[in-house]
Amino acid sequence: MKKSITIGMDLSDKKIAICVVDSKGRNLEEAEIMNTEAGIKKFIRGYPGYALRVAMETGTHSPWVSRLLEREGCEVLVGNARKLQMIWKSARKSDRKDAEMLARIGRCDRKLLSPIQHRNEQAQADLALIKSRDILVRMRCTLVNHIRSIVKTFGGRIPCCSTDAFSRKAAEHIPDSLIEALVPLVGEIQKLGEQIKQYDKKIVSLGEEQYPETKLLTQVAGVGTLTALAYVLTLEEAERFKKSRTVGAFLGMTPRRDQSGDTDKQLRITKAGNGYLRRLLVGCAHYILGPFGPDSDLRRHGLKLMARGGKNAKRRAVVAVARKLSILLHRLWKTKGLYDPLYNANNKNVKKAA
Repeated sequence: MKKSITIGMDLSDKKIAICVVDSKGRNLEEAEIMNTEAGIKKFIRGYPGYALRVAMETGTHSPWVSRLLEREGCEVLVGNARKLQMIWKSARKSDRKDAEMLARIGRCDRKLLSPIQHRNEQAQADLALIKSRDILVRMRCTLVNHIRSIVKTFGGRIPCCSTDAFSRKAAEHIPDSLIEALVPLVGEIQKLGEQIKQYDKKIVSLGEEQYPETKLLTQVAGVGTLTALAYVLTLEEAERFKKSRTVGAFLGMTPRRDQSGDTDKQLRITKAGNGYLRRLLVGCAHYILGPFGPDSDLRRHGLKLMARGGKNAKRRAVVAVARKLSILLHRLWKTKGLYDPLYNANNKNVKKAA
């Protein structure tokens, strides 16, 4: 039987602080290596014949490092950095101490790390395509808002129009004194729009050719190819979640909890997990509850919550619909079923008739 050792790795941009502990918690080695594939392989292969468990935190380098270590035969635990307060709130924090703490936590109980699972390399590359598009959209939005606000300060106003039409209509409404400053930005907005359209074509092609399961998700009104593809790439495998209800918590759309004795506070959602996908689902929820959203169980549920009134009724309804939508999409993906927008309502009517 192989002897077991646990290696704690604190990853930084150029170097990795390492602490090695044995099964009894004794420090075997402390080292610092270069954060390169060659440096990591050389260190790991210095322990032949051992069963290696490696503990690290989530970060910029954790995806590729964890995949490399798994190929080298290591058991890899990637701890959720948000939940490791004992490390980042330590009074004596250093790379060396962090590596030792990771090694000791990984040796004792893996659940204390709240380990996460990184997606595979191909899924990460495909998701980068979607995120690159998002960056361009935000850049374009920033430029549009900048031009509108500057023109207003000079007494002008650019009429309401779609973002695609902005580059065509804005130039004629820019005051003469601002032409030199703003017209070049209008040209950049047009270029960004063209690049975004190219990304849209690539995303549609990627969904049709490599991820046909996205068609199951786009059955739901308000869910487009972009959201469906981002959903599939973020969750990666439908079987990863035994129960569809856990997807809402995974995406940070369930309330935080602070309960002690008779006190149980009402708190906001956790906002854990992938913020971009959560934003897309909230956008879908806005459409479902909006004037163009077709009748469905999701819409009826949201409107019922909005009817209760209150200061934040609409906001809570949108989040609740987004959470239910995340659960519904997983169910459709897992069962490969057809979407019935009024499934719950029809079942209730059947039961009443019976």
